[in-house]
Amino acid sequence: MSTNLSRRGFMGAAGIAGLTVAGLSTLTACGSGATVSKGGAKASAKLKLPTYVAAQTAPADLAGNAAGLDATYLRYPKQLTKSVAKVPGDGSRITALTETFTTPAPPQGKNAYWQELNKRLGAQFDMTIVVDQGVDAYLTKFNAMMAGGDIPDLVWFPPNQGIQRVPELLDAKFHDLTPYLSGDAVKAYPNLANLPTTAWKTAVINGKIRGVTVAYGSMGQVYVVNEDFWKPVGGAEFTSAEDFLAKGKELADPKRNKYVLEPAYVNHVGMFGQWFGAPSGWRLEGGKLTHMYETPEYQEALAFGVKVAKAGLFWPDPNLSTTMEKMAQGSLGAYVQSFPSFLVDAKTYDFPFGVIVPFAAKEGAKPRYSMGYGSVGYTAINKKADAARVKMLLGVMDYLAAPFGTEERLFLDNGIEGKHFNRTAKGDVELTAKGNSEAVTTAMPLAFLAAGPEYVYLPGKAELAGRIHGWQQELLKISQSNPTSGHFSDTSTSKSPSLTTAMSDVQLDIIAGRKPLSAFKEELSKWRSGGGDKMRAEFEASLAGK
Repeated sequence: MSTNLSRRGFMGAAGIAGLTVAGLSTLTACGSGATVSKGGAKASAKLKLPTYVAAQTAPADLAGNAAGLDATYLRYPKQLTKSVAKVPGDGSRITALTETFTTPAPPQGKNAYWQELNKRLGAQFDMTIVVDQGVDAYLTKFNAMMAGGDIPDLVWFPPNQGIQRVPELLDAKFHDLTPYLSGDAVKAYPNLANLPTTAWKTAVINGKIRGVTVAYGSMGQVYVVNEDFWKPVGGAEFTSAEDFLAKGKELADPKRNKYVLEPAYVNHVGMFGQWFGAPSGWRLEGGKLTHMYETPEYQEALAFGVKVAKAGLFWPDPNLSTTMEKMAQGSLGAYVQSFPSFLVDAKTYDFPFGVIVPFAAKEGAKPRYSMGYGSVGYTAINKKADAARVKMLLGVMDYLAAPFGTEERLFLDNGIEGKHFNRTAKGDVELTAKGNSEAVTTAMPLAFLAAGPEYVYLPGKAELAGRIHGWQQELLKISQSNPTSGHFSDTSTSKSPSLTTAMSDVQLDIIAGRKPLSAFKEELSKWRSGGGDKMRAEFEASLAGK
């Protein structure tokens, strides 16, 4: 899903750059093992997930794998395959609810990309696009449509925007897609069969496949650096947290308006936590869960964040809105970004990018790298559609899920050749001004309805693409995943956003010096009694198959 996607504040570990790392820990993609109805976990365990069948596309220069390593292309392939045999639509109007984090797409009547999309889909594809204006914007529109009964054909279910009573809503208003997608049935839709199995797990609730998974990169957040910034101290290589702090102090120069870290305090605590060996969200031992917040490793990371702040390493304005510009100027040394959005940054900016691979914060620490969920929710189909229309709509989403190396993906990402993009002498794809204004802005909301597997392709930056592939390999050697991924907690869905905000707020206050470190444990007690312990019990029951 390498669309131009970069809203830093939504969903970092799941892929879309977002909630602070602390918030990501309790993010739950509404997935298999739902405990809302008795036996949900057992039913989900018995479900046959869609059979994985790798698509036959232009081969990558550097191969990916099922562990999360992204296929990497050093040049845009010359020979593309065709992944959809015929126009999927039946000429009817198709409605969809989705979201965007970028400039709103021009309306269909003035949008050549959208008009061409309609032709290629064989339908009038009308999207209601919610322009992100904060966490509640999509939820507000979603709830209004559900309450009003005017439900679109296709509805994106995001993984962390507080939708209530998800299983009941799905049962009442949307199709069970298990008969169409479970096991070998998915082979009728080759591009859907090509989506990673881990991504499909997030679309399962109470033993039923409730939507088409929206695939996204499996890599989580990453510490990105400007390598030139760190050259005076021998590069961004560290032997311990204290070594990082010492080198940071040496580089910080307030008189020249030069600081080491962007002011996204909680994101940095999350990255420090990986150096100390904190878990990804929850730690599962002997069937019992311990939340990241409760671990000594995370609390050590927070204490280290306080030291970093006192040393003056953070940019002094907490509302900094020009992080990337400061990075490019060499005024900042490092920032935290989701891996897919890092790929967008690497396309957009030209400073020497680097990555800090987690290292041992102290003697005896076991550094880990936290993976994402591999999806950003799923797209459900309105229950009013008959069987023939369900198959047609799945065919449309099959088109939207075309992988890189296909004719369909070339169009979906870039639009019409000669109008929205051109090919360079070396074969790379370059967007035109019209491509940026139409193709990019319309492709984003499409990508929240269905998307192909993540890939790495940086026009004109083959060397950097190869280095990114190498960094991914290093990160995967120490990777960890949230054990509750693919499990459902109703309390997490309803309570996690507010609880996460409270935990993030107290960390902000502590690092900013407004509250003592002891305030964290006080807020942690409130987190437990306010829903954390209930989340724990629900997830443990789901993991146990109860």
